Amino acid sequence: MDFRRFGHFDASRPADDALDAMIRDNTVHRIEAYTDLLFRRRHTVGRSRLEFDFGGHEVHTGGMERNTHDNPFGALLYCAGTPTDTVVRYALAARVVELTDCFPVPDSAAFAVGQWWCLRGDEVAGGGADERELQKLVQITEIVDAAHVRVNYLNGWELAAGRTVSWTRIRPVERVHVRDMVFLGAGQDTGAVDDEYSGSHPVAYEYAVDCDVSGIHATGTFWPVIMRRWCTRFRTESCSLKNPPTVLYGGAGYLTQQISCLYGRVADCTTSNVRHLNDLTASAYCQVVNCHGDGDDEGGNPFTTHGQYEHDLLFEGNSGLMDIANSGAQWGISAKRITVRDHVCSWFTANTKITDLTLENVRVVPRPTFDTDGTLVVNADGAQLKGCSARFFAIAQRSSRSSRPTTVTDCAFDLPAGSVLIQTPVTSPVHFVRCVLSGLDGNVLRGSGPVVLTDCTLTGAGGGGAAPLQVGASELRIEGGTLTDTGVVLTAVRDQRISVSGGTRLAGGNSGGALFDRAAGQDAATVVWDLDGIRSAASTGVAHVRIASGTNHYAAVGARLTGGTLELRPEAFGGGSTLLHTACTERGVTRRALPGEGERIRVADNLVA
Repeated sequence: MDFRRFGHFDASRPADDALDAMIRDNTVHRIEAYTDLLFRRRHTVGRSRLEFDFGGHEVHTGGMERNTHDNPFGALLYCAGTPTDTVVRYALAARVVELTDCFPVPDSAAFAVGQWWCLRGDEVAGGGADERELQKLVQITEIVDAAHVRVNYLNGWELAAGRTVSWTRIRPVERVHVRDMVFLGAGQDTGAVDDEYSGSHPVAYEYAVDCDVSGIHATGTFWPVIMRRWCTRFRTESCSLKNPPTVLYGGAGYLTQQISCLYGRVADCTTSNVRHLNDLTASAYCQVVNCHGDGDDEGGNPFTTHGQYEHDLLFEGNSGLMDIANSGAQWGISAKRITVRDHVCSWFTANTKITDLTLENVRVVPRPTFDTDGTLVVNADGAQLKGCSARFFAIAQRSSRSSRPTTVTDCAFDLPAGSVLIQTPVTSPVHFVRCVLSGLDGNVLRGSGPVVLTDCTLTGAGGGGAAPLQVGASELRIEGGTLTDTGVVLTAVRDQRISVSGGTRLAGGNSGGALFDRAAGQDAATVVWDLDGIRSAASTGVAHVRIASGTNHYAAVGARLTGGTLELRPEAFGGGSTLLHTACTERGVTRRALPGEGERIRVADNLVA
């Protein structure tokens, strides 16, 4: 049925009565528009198997009735199921493991296969006011036994014994689809700047299953164009938003937001000058594909998750600023198993409690109008980066939940001078493989966790005048690769070990005057030096190795040293230290300082020319 049957052939008068009449008529399953239309009321759709197709025509909302406070569900079409009074609460007698679909209940007779329930955990003890790992709309798929039911969801987070899980029976709306409209926010007709009360937006879903949206192109909407909460199985495709009235009001200026949602796909969408293109909150097993946000200089980042224990999300082939799990401690700043592929942006932050983040071919390009550093920051909790690039890159650590290593492979970073590459809280091992680190000038690896550089290319800025790396890691392993016009200073703020092997090549110099050095003034720590088969060509006056103080255990075997100097001061090799320098070739090397031979000191069988 279409609006022409009610005498509406244009947007000259409101079509709200006609819309309500068709929604109430249970024999109508498809509502169509063949002209532009005007609406001034907010409508609730409480029945299933209904499709709205506006045929690509304009939907005007000038003079829309006043919304209630903080109500993103006050849409033109609010498609909502109904919570029942049936509520089951259960304190877990034993832990519920991760990735289970079988949940304990006090009595499975209260459930039936095919029913829908809101499944919700209690708040995390000592956490934020809204911090809970479990809140999804699920369907009962099996009565396992008298005390267990199976649902259509693999739980993303373990729940400890003693936690309380609540079940609320829901009668969802199903298969209510909205398609093909050009939606104009109320202010587009009136000229006013809309707020939370006067603004309008097309559609909101709550307690909904298999409800899809496509082809909505909106301008000037206040709340999200497509708002979803407690939704399972949905698609949002080929939609857009431009120029909402605000990008600074929390929850406003979005294309789409999903709260406590499952199995969704957002694809082929675009935004201009918005707060978010897509926000996933407390959601899981969703995809965002081929979506693009521009005009993100002022307060908005197109792609985000809230940090309310989202898990198993995929972002692929998108462009625009991105942050993950970054909305604040109130929600837990936690997420798990998020994968981002083939993404382009000028700012990407993922440094909260994000576990098992995977980034593949993520390119962060500096932009003078927003982030001139081109920032990429990740959490060292199972993060794995492959083929990524940025200017400013940093590894933080806010959590340690993962069982997989943190690795950075085949990536390139042109680091700003003095920037911290590995931040102080990082205790987990970090492994760089075949990476290019350029522009180095006094950059810092401050965390205590071990760092491995395998076949990496490190290049200092300024042709030998840049400061060397400052390394505080408990262990630094350099396996192959090259270091040019840079170097390593071990800060000795803790006991440290450095191992250099695999034919690692060093060349040039730096402002510190040594390719490998120990910082002065930190004499309490013990440093172990293991230099195996390195190839080092130092500039004039630059030391291949300079060790001047503290307790040290030094072994250089098979090193090939050319030019420069060697400075192993006797005061650095007292009673608690050892030194072995053997089978090395020194060509044109000036030995500025070496301790005398003894039972702990061995300098022999070297070729000096």
